[in-house]
Amino acid sequence: MACTSGRIAATASKLASSQDWLHGRGGRQAGQPDLEEVIHHPQTPGEIARRLGLATPTVTRAATGMEAAGLLRREPHPGDRRLVRLLLTERGRSLEGVIAAETDKLTERALATFGPAERESVIRALAAIRRNLTGA
Repeated sequence: MACTSGRIAATASKLASSQDWLHGRGGRQAGQPDLEEVIHHPQTPGEIARRLGLATPTVTRAATGMEAAGLLRREPHPGDRRLVRLLLTERGRSLEGVIAAETDKLTERALATFGPAERESVIRALAAIRRNLTGA
C-alpha cells in the first residue's frame, strides 16, 4: 500500500503544481480553488463552498486573493446585510475561457496515451476518490 500511496501522492503533486502554474498566469495564487467556474451569478461564499465541497473560510481566503488580483468583487447581499455576494469582474470573466482552454490542454497532456475506455475508467475512479474524500 505504501508504494501505491507514494505514486498517488506524486501524481497528485504534479497535477497540483501544473494547475497552480496555470492559474498563476491568471493572477491567482497557488492552491486557490476554481471559484470562477461557479460564479456565473452573485453567490455568497457559503453557497460557493457547498457547491465545491469546500469550507467557507477556504472560499473566503481565495476570494480575497482573487479580489486583490481584480478577478472578482464583493457586493452586499440584498436580503441580509451580514452577508456579501461574490461576482466575477470583467477581467475575471475574460480569463474564464483562457483558463478553461489551458485546463483542457493540461488534461489532454495528462491522458495523452489513454484510449477512450481508459479515460472513462480514470474519470470514474477520480469521481469515486472525490466522494470518498468529501463524503459526498
